[in-house]
Amino acid sequence: MFLKTSFTTLIVGVFVVYVLHTCWVMYGIVYTKPCDKPKGETCIIPFLAGNPKLQLSIFTALRPNAEGGHTLIHKEEDFDVNTKFERIVNVSLPKKTRNNGTLYALIFVHQAGFTPWQDPQHVHLVAPLTTYMVPKQPEISLISGEDKTQGQKEDAQQKKRRADVGDGPTSMSDHPVSHWRSRLTLNIVGDHFLFDRESLPSDVHRYLRIIRNGKKMVYLPLLFVDELSNRVKDLVEINSTSMELPLTITYDSISLGRLRFWIHMQDAVYSLQQFGFTEKDADEIKGIFVDTNLYFLALTFFVAAFHLLFDFLAFKNDISFWKQKKSMVGMSSKAVLWRCFSTIVIFLYLFDEQTSLLVLIPAGIGSIIEVWKVKKAFKIQVFWKGGRPTFLFGKLDESERRTEEYDTLAMKYLSYLLYPLCIGGAVYALIFLRYKSWYSWLINSLVNGVYAFGFLFMLPQLFVNYKLKSVAHLPWKAFMYKAFNTFIDDVFAFIITMPTSHRLACFRDDVVFLIYLYQRWLYPVDKTRVNEYGVSYDEKPKGKSHKD
Repeated sequence: MFLKTSFTTLIVGVFVVYVLHTCWVMYGIVYTKPCDKPKGETCIIPFLAGNPKLQLSIFTALRPNAEGGHTLIHKEEDFDVNTKFERIVNVSLPKKTRNNGTLYALIFVHQAGFTPWQDPQHVHLVAPLTTYMVPKQPEISLISGEDKTQGQKEDAQQKKRRADVGDGPTSMSDHPVSHWRSRLTLNIVGDHFLFDRESLPSDVHRYLRIIRNGKKMVYLPLLFVDELSNRVKDLVEINSTSMELPLTITYDSISLGRLRFWIHMQDAVYSLQQFGFTEKDADEIKGIFVDTNLYFLALTFFVAAFHLLFDFLAFKNDISFWKQKKSMVGMSSKAVLWRCFSTIVIFLYLFDEQTSLLVLIPAGIGSIIEVWKVKKAFKIQVFWKGGRPTFLFGKLDESERRTEEYDTLAMKYLSYLLYPLCIGGAVYALIFLRYKSWYSWLINSLVNGVYAFGFLFMLPQLFVNYKLKSVAHLPWKAFMYKAFNTFIDDVFAFIITMPTSHRLACFRDDVVFLIYLYQRWLYPVDKTRVNEYGVSYDEKPKGKSHKD
């Protein structure tokens, strides 16, 4: 017991150190120490302090260095750094861009009355207006074969491919296709901040352009292109007929602390993409930052940290409980079997949706653990003979048979409600919704059943508890950690963008957990007392354990 307690304490200690270290790092990012000697030579003063007349000019070019020419698409002649605006411009696409090529935006902030190339004190950045991504496979009605209408007619080649395939999904190439980024978000630091030359933040340094004005050092406006605002939902596929596409240009001033935070988050997303994250994976992370208020973002971090801690502790205690489990007295084997089935279905669904490996691998490990639990619950032994597995199921004793009777009775009552709902939902989806294939419909129907009605499979355990008037057989340590995580998921349901079915799944678990807690209060347990099955659930081994 001492070793277990010390290990848990060690994990909690590491968690506290991690949280404190992260808070310190975040403070170092948001807070920048200003130069405390305004007239000293080490201070770098802002160019904007002189209130210069500025102009914003945006050009497009086929290459980042503007080789092959450039085209002016927008300019703000009376550009005020502290005035927010949004403009929508139509951009003509060159032939090379329409033929699966690229296009870049050249953003200049320079003195009014001059062209960018005539002003030696201009600042500029280059932002890609296109990105490559594999087109989403079209969804069709599996009964009628009709394509999902999007308000546009298909071209002749797409119709021909669909006719060749028949009632299946459109045969499309897996090659990436150029997509148009319909949003361009710009920021300039509006604070007249004094930098200390001897302690310049490394993250801001690459955006800092310094000039000399006599003996003084002046830094030009800090221009920043917000790449996190480019979401997958805003991408438009470019084809040979796309002569013009709209571009929404958004500008707003930004504080230095927020700029530094945004730079770090943008670099983090870029690093993940270098490690193999797809555009879709990166987009989900972007949504956390773009669609969430900074205060909610800070709350999200703490919530996620505690979620990770409780996940680990629940996993540790759950494995320990099932490893020592010798009897299924008081435990619903049907509920264990259902959890195994649901985790495998969710894993297959995530695999079908091409989810990130960081999500897919833990889901796969969870499925393997649930299969192991089924093996323990049903006392399955596997023997290999001639390369073929042979399964041997263990026998139940009298107490376990009594529990199994209650479990079977609960499932009988539950089936009257569950099966019609699941079958009706699958038929409705088949008629009115569209999917990529029959397999996609099957997996989506099963996942929707898991999300919508999965909590019903927790009810047999409640029924067994009611019949036995006992809850001592449950793994309460692991259960309580999971209960904490369920309520944490409720917070995530408000903060993070997620499917409606998954959001509802977070709240419906709360009801079942509250009933579990009510049963624990209703059936108090003296764990030091040997129960009717001859088991003491709080009994500690006094000596070294030995095998029978």
